[in-house]
Amino acid sequence: MILTSRGCVSCCTRTARFVHQHFMRPSRCYTGSQYRSTVSFCRYFHPNMSTLLETKEMFRNADAVCFDVDSTVIKEEGIDELAKFCGVGDAVTEMTRRAMGGSMTFKTALTERLAIIRPSREQVNKLITDHPPQLTEGIQELVERLQQRNVKVFLISGGFRCIVEHVATQLKIPLDHVFANRLKFYFNGEYAGFDEGQLTAESGGKGKVIGLLKEKLALKKVVMIGDGATDLEACPPANAFIGFGGNVVRQQVKEKSTWYVTSFEELIHELDKI
Repeated sequence: MILTSRGCVSCCTRTARFVHQHFMRPSRCYTGSQYRSTVSFCRYFHPNMSTLLETKEMFRNADAVCFDVDSTVIKEEGIDELAKFCGVGDAVTEMTRRAMGGSMTFKTALTERLAIIRPSREQVNKLITDHPPQLTEGIQELVERLQQRNVKVFLISGGFRCIVEHVATQLKIPLDHVFANRLKFYFNGEYAGFDEGQLTAESGGKGKVIGLLKEKLALKKVVMIGDGATDLEACPPANAFIGFGGNVVRQQVKEKSTWYVTSFEELIHELDKI
């Protein structure tokens, strides 16, 4: 028996039994009308459950999947690793935590962190060479599976393009599918700022990138996957959002995500249902 704050034990028990019988049998197939009827049934008895089912269906049938990079596709936060490499790790890590939690605008956080780090071109290149970003377990297989299904895969990051391009190459994602911030350097290699004209440099920028992709490529079903507040706010225009907590759990994102996973294996398993 299931106890709920709604006080409708029998209804929720019926819902749980119905979902178990109809959605936990891998061999079960549905026509469009049968699926819509099932979603309507679940919405009546448990409004949040239908949203979860629809999010999973959107993922299985996506035209494109957009991934955040830091703490999602890779295990670390690129800017934090750069800060540690440059000897100012503690000050920047706390600011990153606040930015990812949504307590300050992204551009403000990026500007302040880079003002502390002030990385040279040589330091950035040496970081990539000596401490290359570590891929999260399962991401390589997930990207391969999506590409085999002719799903377009994009990396949309508030991190630095020089690092994200390295990740894209590892995952065999075209570089024109990468959207990230560009660092600027003076002729002698010293830090000169960042390109503030990039959409990914501002709050809401990831959503703007997705909106442009949908318009340019006529994409109808786009899913955003990420760990942070800037990823969550990209839906809409993304048609669905999947929260990821495999490297770090951000409570605000977890609470607001219809579907929250801690392993890419769960997403791979979902693709197997087709």
